[in-house]
Amino acid sequence: MNSRHIAAKALYKVLKDNVSLTLALDELLGGESKKDSAFIQALCFGVMRWYFYLEALLGVLTRKPIKDLDIKILALIGLYQIKFMRVKPHAAVSETVSAVRKKSWARPLLNALLRRYLREQEALDQQINTLDLPIREAHPVWMVEMLVEQWPDQAHAILKANNQQPPMTIRVNPKYYTQTQYQAVLASQAINATMVSHCSSALVLEKPIAVERLPGFSEGHSFVQDSAAQLAVTVLDLQPGQRVLDVCAAPGGKTTHILETEPALAAVVALDIDANRLSRVKENLERLALDAELVRGDASRPEDWWDGVLFDRILLDAPCSATGVVRRHPDIKWLRQPKDIAAIVELQQKIMCAIWALLKPGGRLVYATCSVLQQENEEQVVQFLASQEDADSVAITAAWGQARRCGRQILTGDDGMDGFFYAVIVKQ
Repeated sequence: MNSRHIAAKALYKVLKDNVSLTLALDELLGGESKKDSAFIQALCFGVMRWYFYLEALLGVLTRKPIKDLDIKILALIGLYQIKFMRVKPHAAVSETVSAVRKKSWARPLLNALLRRYLREQEALDQQINTLDLPIREAHPVWMVEMLVEQWPDQAHAILKANNQQPPMTIRVNPKYYTQTQYQAVLASQAINATMVSHCSSALVLEKPIAVERLPGFSEGHSFVQDSAAQLAVTVLDLQPGQRVLDVCAAPGGKTTHILETEPALAAVVALDIDANRLSRVKENLERLALDAELVRGDASRPEDWWDGVLFDRILLDAPCSATGVVRRHPDIKWLRQPKDIAAIVELQQKIMCAIWALLKPGGRLVYATCSVLQQENEEQVVQFLASQEDADSVAITAAWGQARRCGRQILTGDDGMDGFFYAVIVKQ
């Protein structure tokens, strides 16, 4: 089947039905070869990454908006190939036009507008680059306005980082290798990797590769995880004999890292509300030969699942806007809406207050998000501290991120990392 046609079907699910791109691709890529699947994914992620730019470009090329979403998506796919991919121009045009099925009226339209872009690309690109910042950097207006307001000096850098291909970062399992040792093992397989100075478990690959190529991956020697997410264990301050709760644990990256970092813990409980996502935690635990208690439950209602035994450490990787990982999930630009933020903030506060009761006196709660929005991060923690008399914030002293009123913020692209926030709260 025509790869552009499959890509268009996936993008239709995102743009029309608000399905995540990852889920849409999972449903459609079952029978494709690895090569075709990689090309389809590149098309879909690229179109979503540059959607607002490409849509403006399409508006310049057409006298009337294309109302048919199927055809509009194919036009965006064609423009993306010409503008951003190394596809031969004639193939970009002909294969995209061939992806039209029953709506034969659209073939001459697509052919004409794509060929016009080929002829006038330089002038048209210059025209788009004179438009407002949200179009130039391909972000929704509300997101740009919020970033500029909250991070006036860093907003442009965040927007540009969001549009970059993210690096492939791996976590080295200390049971088998040190960071330096595994770097040498990779080098012996002609896989170049750079050490991360502020994270002793992380290596950044020079080029992304299939996980099957990572030496010992199936035996649990490494785990794919951004170095910002790997920092969670450094702020948890794990000690032998502790009982640890990982809230919103799926897909299990932080759960497995907790167990790798301190093998002598008394217990680790991994909680998630979604049974399918919790099965991912189980798969990762099994691959890494680790053991945790898996609990399906609503974090805001611990009375439904908690056994009454308090925890020494709680990691709350809170549901959030995911604005710190837009470069990995560019469909966030489309799927997330400004009205969502207030609801997310309310849910975060509800979970924090509910989970707080499960922490021992003297215990430590680490609040984490993959967000760069202050209302989900430092403002959230300030509000929580004001509502809890027995809660104190502990400053995080580190070489990464920047200190805020409460916690520490990593902005997308800082030292090559995803956007992340951490705060440490102790119970008096």
